[in-house]
Amino acid sequence: MIKGIFPVEKFKQLDTPFYYYDIELLRATLQAIKKETENKRFHVHYAVKANANPRILKEIAAFGFGADCVSGNEILAAMESGFTPDKIVFAGVGKSDREIEIGLDNDIFCFNVESIPELEVLNTLASAKGKTARVAFRINPNVDAHTHKYITTGLTENKFGINEQDLPRILEVMKDSSNLQLTGIHFHIGSQITDLKSFEDLCVRVKELQEWFNTQGIKLPVINVGGGLGINYQHPNHIPMADFESYFRLFEKNLQLQPNQELHFELGRAVVAPCGSLISRVLFVKEGIQKKFLIVDAGMTDLIRPALYQAFHHIENISSEKGPALYDVVGPICESSDVFAEQIMLDESARGDLIAIRSAGAYGEVMASRYNCRNLPLSYFSDQL
Repeated sequence: MIKGIFPVEKFKQLDTPFYYYDIELLRATLQAIKKETENKRFHVHYAVKANANPRILKEIAAFGFGADCVSGNEILAAMESGFTPDKIVFAGVGKSDREIEIGLDNDIFCFNVESIPELEVLNTLASAKGKTARVAFRINPNVDAHTHKYITTGLTENKFGINEQDLPRILEVMKDSSNLQLTGIHFHIGSQITDLKSFEDLCVRVKELQEWFNTQGIKLPVINVGGGLGINYQHPNHIPMADFESYFRLFEKNLQLQPNQELHFELGRAVVAPCGSLISRVLFVKEGIQKKFLIVDAGMTDLIRPALYQAFHHIENISSEKGPALYDVVGPICESSDVFAEQIMLDESARGDLIAIRSAGAYGEVMASRYNCRNLPLSYFSDQL
């Protein structure tokens, strides 16, 4: 199933829209990640926010990876799917007391702390439970990820993370926080990064910051460089997997770990995006004045990325082999932004044809909503059809 072959006849019997996951491709991806990280002091935490489908989580947990969570419920979902607490990290700028307590009660590996107030609250809550919480400082390295502004997270003026000038004060707070233990520093510069030069720039900043901690007499057991590795949305059939080899070897080359130090990663999109497709049916072909509208039964409620930040997804008609035609592919939602693509070439389409919106395994099903009182899309898997 790695090259986008769909069981179209079986799809015809199912109600649309739905998500379809190529489990063989997911496993091949996980195996590729494992190959590049095993026998090294590398640890991968899957970013649960990318896709929290229980079946997907169980497949990833089975490979022994950890989980990167950004809510208390994600921690619970991860554990229910087989991730062990000692491999769970908890990030996020707005952790509620309840969510922090979920992490404390389950003795998770680490809290990625993003502000001084959070550090103080975490110490108070840990003290009340007689616990010691392991923390990593999420530091803004001010590295431009050269991606969409909505998914750039590592610049100085950003709601995420701690600015470098606040580090001396952070260390002062830590001295008065007997229920906190510093385990490392954490970074995340953005998402859908395809220019690996951004990660080289991150490595430079990591080394500079680690040297600063050394001058303070602090040895860091963990360096966490986050995630952000992008995929090829344009050619899912020809390039079905991210370039994990180049990605991991870049960090191996540019970050020389200190003795007994570990390097942690938080990959999400690169793990699951290629294996998922949103399958939809054509409702109508509407003739405009200068264009044709392909109106499908999936909408921005099922896949919000194109409406949210004009994200590109390869789209194909999987039930037609007619000559090409030019279409705007749009959904049924009562919003002008409910557009998947404008002026793209597809095989000539008709009512009832099946349309596959590719590379939708990340930030697709997990961000679905019931706006317009629509049903949430179901999910199906390649090894079950």
